[in-house]
Amino acid sequence: MNHSWVEINLERLKQNIRTLKASVSPETAVMFVVKADAYGHGLVPVAEAAAQEGINWFAVAFLDEALKIRAALPEVNILVLGLVLPEHVGELLEKRIFPVVTSLEHGLVLAEAAREKGRVLPVHFKVDTGMGRLGVQWNEVAEVVKVLDKAGGLELVGVCSHFARVDPDQPDHASTQAEKFYEALKYLPATVFKHLSSSRAALYFPSWDLNGIRQGIVLYGYGANDSKGRFQTKPILQWKARVAQVKKVPADFAVGYYGTYRTEYPTQIATLAVGYADGYNRALSNKGDVLIGGRRCAVVGRVSMNWITVDVGPNSLIKVGDEAILIGEQGEEAIWADELSKICRTIPYEILTSINASLERRYA
Repeated sequence: MNHSWVEINLERLKQNIRTLKASVSPETAVMFVVKADAYGHGLVPVAEAAAQEGINWFAVAFLDEALKIRAALPEVNILVLGLVLPEHVGELLEKRIFPVVTSLEHGLVLAEAAREKGRVLPVHFKVDTGMGRLGVQWNEVAEVVKVLDKAGGLELVGVCSHFARVDPDQPDHASTQAEKFYEALKYLPATVFKHLSSSRAALYFPSWDLNGIRQGIVLYGYGANDSKGRFQTKPILQWKARVAQVKKVPADFAVGYYGTYRTEYPTQIATLAVGYADGYNRALSNKGDVLIGGRRCAVVGRVSMNWITVDVGPNSLIKVGDEAILIGEQGEEAIWADELSKICRTIPYEILTSINASLERRYA
């Protein structure tokens, strides 16, 4: 009872993958985005389970993540979406990992490093069509590709861009980005592996599937519960803790730092060994719920570093050691990361990736 823990349902992940793959053409590859420790779910176990279901492309943010996947999965394709420095070109070549060229300058230093080794480095080319982060501006692609071709040392085997906004009810912004991407393709070899669609784009716009679709949050079970979308998925992560103490308290009893909650009637307060140090957002103070005994219990008082307190009711039979659900389902009730994200005025991504990586992950 010293710590909370996380449970990952790998069978549900596999079902999510099957559901997604059934909705797209067999010729369209699913590139699974597993950056940030697979969105807090555990990089290697998640990647291994996905590979068992036929996923052959993985995308990460940084090289160290790619190396962990390569050690576990020798044959899959791995793309690093972030900046890879020229001193790592040897590792890229040895481990068969694709970097993304993010600018002319970046491409030239990678090319120089490859030439010094007497090798040609396969790369994907990133086009900025409206995100404004990494990538070559779409209207500069022709000139940049010409310079890189002349320099030698690189083989452009893939091209990608990233949507800044995908809204099925207001598609103009995404459509404009797609048009810019198609314009940029004119200056790249026709045989390059083309991938444009994010999770949300794949959900609503099949015409942008191209050779591959980069899928992240939907495979973890969020953002794909709209019946208007072409597939639906379910969350695969549950976050649990145990009741560490239960105490009977009178009415007008102050709970937590600065007594921000006072009981309205005699009740029982249960303390759970989880807090903001574990990633349980402090914005859930006096606003969140947990599940204990198959029912919702309100988080009362401020979330502290290692503890939260919940009102389990005056007649509760809840006892020390009982299981509490912070994210997940119990009985007929469920609390998922999207619910918590609305309370915290953020997104499910942040809720999931904020769960402390040191907490035990249990896989089933």
